[in-house]
Amino acid sequence: MGKWLGSNKPPAGAEEWIGFLDRGVKLEGTLDLAGTFRVDGEIKGTVRSKEHLIVGESGRLEGEIEAALVSVSGKIKGSVRGTTRVEILPSGAVEGEIHTPCLVIEAGGVLEGRCHMRAEAKPAKQPQPLGLRPQPSSS
Repeated sequence: MGKWLGSNKPPAGAEEWIGFLDRGVKLEGTLDLAGTFRVDGEIKGTVRSKEHLIVGESGRLEGEIEAALVSVSGKIKGSVRGTTRVEILPSGAVEGEIHTPCLVIEAGGVLEGRCHMRAEAKPAKQPQPLGLRPQPSSS
């Protein structure tokens, strides 16, 4: 990848980073990612990450976005699906639909559109039929 300031080893926690799209770079199409990825450029199309997708302040995405965790400091126009969480940070804006079980919008963050927050479906506890319930004793 390159040298890290002050050492040849990446900072702690950086091992799962798989890359970034820098400012001034434009991509059109589909991007499938296996780890944490940062976007400071522009993407038009579909972005899917199994981990964390970070949209930097200069990042612009248009299309369908899906990741475990989506952090937005830039702009997204389209559909965002965060399987665990979506964060809209103070300089971030999302125009479109968000599907996530957990949404955090910090002061200054903007959501122009709809949000669908459905947790994973858990099986409901089945009530026992009346005839099988234990009866209170009358002592």
